Amino acid sequence: MTSPALNALLDDLVRTMASMEQTINQLTAVKTAMLATAARIADDEPFDSVDSREMAHRAVATELAAALRVSDRTVESQMDDAVLLVTDFPQTAAAFYRGAVSHAHVRIILAAGHAIESAEGRERFESIVLPRAEAESPNRFRPFAKQTAERLREVSFTERHREARENRGVWMRDHEDGMAELVQYGPTALIRAEHDRLTQMAFEVKQENARLGKAMAEDDFADQRTMNQLRCDLLADLVLTATPTGHLGADGLLGEIRAHIDITVPALTLTDPDELAAPAHLEGVGPVDPETARILVGHAPGFDRVLTDPVSGSVLGVDRYRPSAEMRRYLRARDRRCRFPGCRMLARMCDGDHTVDHAHGGPTEIGNLADFCRRHHVTKHNTPWRVRQLGGGILEWTSPTGRIHVDRPPGVATHVTFEDVEERMPVPAPF
Repeated sequence: MTSPALNALLDDLVRTMASMEQTINQLTAVKTAMLATAARIADDEPFDSVDSREMAHRAVATELAAALRVSDRTVESQMDDAVLLVTDFPQTAAAFYRGAVSHAHVRIILAAGHAIESAEGRERFESIVLPRAEAESPNRFRPFAKQTAERLREVSFTERHREARENRGVWMRDHEDGMAELVQYGPTALIRAEHDRLTQMAFEVKQENARLGKAMAEDDFADQRTMNQLRCDLLADLVLTATPTGHLGADGLLGEIRAHIDITVPALTLTDPDELAAPAHLEGVGPVDPETARILVGHAPGFDRVLTDPVSGSVLGVDRYRPSAEMRRYLRARDRRCRFPGCRMLARMCDGDHTVDHAHGGPTEIGNLADFCRRHHVTKHNTPWRVRQLGGGILEWTSPTGRIHVDRPPGVATHVTFEDVEERMPVPAPF
């Protein structure tokens, strides 16, 4: 801010709201502890007053729900989560009571960690994810928590995916006003690719109709459909006609659109048997089974080899058989998403930005480049926010009130330990 008075006011406002948010987290943690106590009261209810333990919990939940004017099903679910938190995730509960993490972070930790079978595994999970939870927004934290929990599961992802894949299917639900719902349940990579292709098609339709409307100078020709409506119309067209004949533009580009997904496949996943192979990672979503990863790699027109530090997971370099736009590929592999604090827009949808503006002598080199989504790219250049590179892809942002926010690249591999390596070695190393 250019005005000292306004800057001081904003600084005071930010400090107050940060303190308020911490207090809200602490109060929510106290409420959670009370819900856990309510569950214990239900567990201690003598059976001469209720027919079963389930009815005891329902009696307590309905009592609370009536007083709070909320659904008793909601209260009962919250009681279950509260017990899970204080019983199986004590480190997270302690951080919650301090106000260091929000309720959103806690829900992510419970959702990702509840499936870890052993107490030792859950304890290790908490020790790994809590520092990240205290430093990242929930939307950035979620994929990290899911990946970490995945590595600590006793039943392999491959086995669980094979079982879940047997439940794939499509079904329909009727709704009011002549509407219905078509639901597809299937492998993440396929569903995400379908959605991505529909999105690309919808964007092309929007662009083409806007161009035609401008050329014809007819306002009525403008396509008023939202992206969701366009995706729905295109899906119906594809399913019913097999090709999007009703939406082909002048150049017939829609039929040439192919889905785009970003997937990171560990090198050993391509060679290890399924029972040993680590799952791949679908950017922005989570793990993908090794078999699907191998198929995607086998049919990919090209892919980047990403070299990472075996301990920190930081990107060390990117190469390709036929190099083209090497820096751009390197940035996408390193950054993976917008580098503004809290943003998770995928890097392939971001702008490459010179940290020190090229017009002011900033070099076009990796140490002066980072990916920003359009919103935060504009923010960087048109507000008092400032950023500088600290090396290794680490960005230091300074807010208009002078607060420092450090954003580190997420990397590809995470928390690889020597114990992990030893478990994979069939014989001791000869040194």
